[in-house]
Amino acid sequence: MSEIDDIEWRVATGPVPYEEALAVMHERAAQIRASEAPELVWLLEHPPLFTAGTSADPAELFNPLGLPVYDAGRGGRYTYHGPGQRVVYLMLDLERRGRDVRALVHSIEGWIIATLAALGVEAHRSPGRIGIWTGSGAGKAKIAALGIRVKRWVTLHGLSINVDPDLSHFDGIVPCGISDFGVTSLAKLGKETSMSRADAALRDSFAPFLSALASPHQVT
Repeated sequence: MSEIDDIEWRVATGPVPYEEALAVMHERAAQIRASEAPELVWLLEHPPLFTAGTSADPAELFNPLGLPVYDAGRGGRYTYHGPGQRVVYLMLDLERRGRDVRALVHSIEGWIIATLAALGVEAHRSPGRIGIWTGSGAGKAKIAALGIRVKRWVTLHGLSINVDPDLSHFDGIVPCGISDFGVTSLAKLGKETSMSRADAALRDSFAPFLSALASPHQVT
């Protein structure tokens, strides 16, 4: 049995209300810490909403459609979630995977980049900017976001990849506090992708992510 077999993968069949997702994450994290449940990777979509991280600036929230706004408790600023966006919540035990939050973030970024490459999109980190990006110069755009909280060395929250969301909803915020570049998606880039295919790419890239997390890092 591989290490991946010890981790539960769960795929929601319909939109999950944000309050429900928070409750499930916190309950599962407590169970993991008490060795009462396995680690969990939870793939889902949310109804249209905004979340506010611990560094959120109210001046960056416009919200002309009046979408609900939730305090997420994770790091970062404002983020949009909605249908057509694959959200991945990670409840991993860093006691057994190394107490290195910077290495965790770096490894998640690598996982996203590898997943997007499998879906035909070349993506990259952008120094000084949060998230994963495509293109360059004036054509640079954000295609994925990540935000993590660690509680008693169990991770909460995770990442999101824009498969085919309503990109106009991002106009209700300054996404992650970055106003000088736009937001894109697999669909906008001409990569028509089903959610199940995106999920398969995430799963295929997961073992290398765990290996990277377990390896010594030099994060810059």
